[in-house]
Amino acid sequence: MNAESIGFVMPHSIYWGMLTLVPLALLAVAWKQGIVPAVPYEPDAGPVEKLLDWISDRTGLFVALWSVMAVFAYTYEVTARYLFNMPTIWVHESSFLLFGMQYMMAGAYGLLHGSHVRVDVIYTKLSLRRQAAVSVFTSVFFFIFIMAMMGTAYRFFFDSLAMDERSVETWQVQYWPVKMLMLVGACLIMLAGISRLIKDIRIYEKQLRSEVSA
Repeated sequence: MNAESIGFVMPHSIYWGMLTLVPLALLAVAWKQGIVPAVPYEPDAGPVEKLLDWISDRTGLFVALWSVMAVFAYTYEVTARYLFNMPTIWVHESSFLLFGMQYMMAGAYGLLHGSHVRVDVIYTKLSLRRQAAVSVFTSVFFFIFIMAMMGTAYRFFFDSLAMDERSVETWQVQYWPVKMLMLVGACLIMLAGISRLIKDIRIYEKQLRSEVSA
């Protein structure tokens, strides 16, 4: 591939800027049209729980809109490659980085909406109170895992930032924003886990009172 056949190269600053501005613009349009989905608050949720759920839901919605950018990027790549014989050096890398960051950032949204895979063979056979008790107990392991993830992502981010780490591909995009979002995503999952723990404790207490009064 020679220089003349490469075609347009996305500047790094525009790529990172679009990841921020495009979802905000789409959300603004959706908000004006009244089609932004409501946050699924629990009926008896307190202000802290509502705040945590709002953060989890809206960050998930924000990064979901990155997929729109990937569609346009791949459309551009296919058009440039097959119609003008000018393949890009940035579309594939920008897209797989986008989906990787999306995966990390959407973890809290998935936890809020119950989208994570879980083994329910025994769990579903328990009463609501015992399900809540199991969830509270296993949350200990959840928080240990998330704190380890946060610590690892923290080191990854600051090491990458210090060395101005870039990809080894021709585009040479910065990697420290990717690793920064690994840390942010881990923090968001931690917040979603705290909200989930609050819900489980409330369910346990409510079911316990119901069984005692029965």
